[in-house]
Amino acid sequence: MKDFLPRTHFEEEHEMFRDMVRGFVEKEITPNVEKWHEQGMPDREIFKKAGELGLIGMSTPAEYGGGGEADFRYNQVLNEELANSDCGSIVVSFGTLNDLVAPYLAKFGSEELKQKYLAGMNAGELIGCLAMTEPGAGSDLAGMRTFARKDGDDWILNGSKTFISNGMLSDFALVAAITDPAKGRAGVSMFVVDSDLEGYTKNGPLKKVGLKAQDTAELHFDNVRVPGANLLGEEGAAFGYLRTNLAHERLTLAVGSVATSRRAWTLAYNYAQERETFGRPIIQHQVHGHYLADIATRITALQAFVDQAVMAHNAGKLDEIGASMAKFWTTEEQQDIVTRCLQMFGGYGFMMEYPISTHYLDTKVQTIYGGTNEIMKEIISRRIAKGGYA
Repeated sequence: MKDFLPRTHFEEEHEMFRDMVRGFVEKEITPNVEKWHEQGMPDREIFKKAGELGLIGMSTPAEYGGGGEADFRYNQVLNEELANSDCGSIVVSFGTLNDLVAPYLAKFGSEELKQKYLAGMNAGELIGCLAMTEPGAGSDLAGMRTFARKDGDDWILNGSKTFISNGMLSDFALVAAITDPAKGRAGVSMFVVDSDLEGYTKNGPLKKVGLKAQDTAELHFDNVRVPGANLLGEEGAAFGYLRTNLAHERLTLAVGSVATSRRAWTLAYNYAQERETFGRPIIQHQVHGHYLADIATRITALQAFVDQAVMAHNAGKLDEIGASMAKFWTTEEQQDIVTRCLQMFGGYGFMMEYPISTHYLDTKVQTIYGGTNEIMKEIISRRIAKGGYA
């Protein structure tokens, strides 16, 4: 999709990076999308190839194989180009590594944990996942039941996690668990748990409405003995750690949401130029032309908002309310935009051979994960109700 307003926040090095990522997507991802959808997950090899190009852990320190560049514009470029592969699953797979797992390891991991897990993941040799959600605890993490008790120098972990992205392929998981029930939120800790430990089992990939190539899984822990050295950061500090990354995570979702809306518009625009009804391309019919004009205008406004949020994040000024606004607005708009774009395809839009159908199926979850949009609005409303925004 053409930029109808200039996007002035990118510099030459970002565009060079974009060219490299675009080539990677065209060569290594797009030709494999259909196969990955059928097998329910991507090939492990794609992460190894991405690691060799420096596409994993871009913001993490160079001494652990990262890019050493705390500039979110590189994350933005990566997610925008991945969206053009017509595979929302791969956007989630890379986002899990770059925007969920890597930040926690880099900020709170011991030297030993960073050398083993962060460096291995950045190289594409290890795949990680973040395990917070439980069957009875989604947006309300206070309802968590997974428990870890101290046993000598080790911890004994019991419980279950669900809807875990990268779950089946993962070599390790960052697992949030209660370590002191009496302390409430101050009694939750995080552990790095190897997938090959006795008592650790996986179920999946789960059969979902969309994201067919995302290996979403259930994780089960039955008296799993976790070494004490695999406690991430301090005991009881997990809730605080999780809050430090929420703005980053939600901004990532907003970036991907706008990128997918742009891709859907491009697919509809190209189809509208080729498909003829009543003797002329449908783009020349007013109803379709108006749809495209409306959607292009909305996407341009969304893009401007998200680009500003990216720069605010780089400056350390994107707070919880701004990130929540970005996440809920872009994902709500995405649902309507992708639906309208599919409508232009008529019956062909209902056929899986047309990529617009994949975007349609992948879009629904955007308003659910990363904190439901109802929670986003609650965060915003509570903050503004305190006053001071007039």
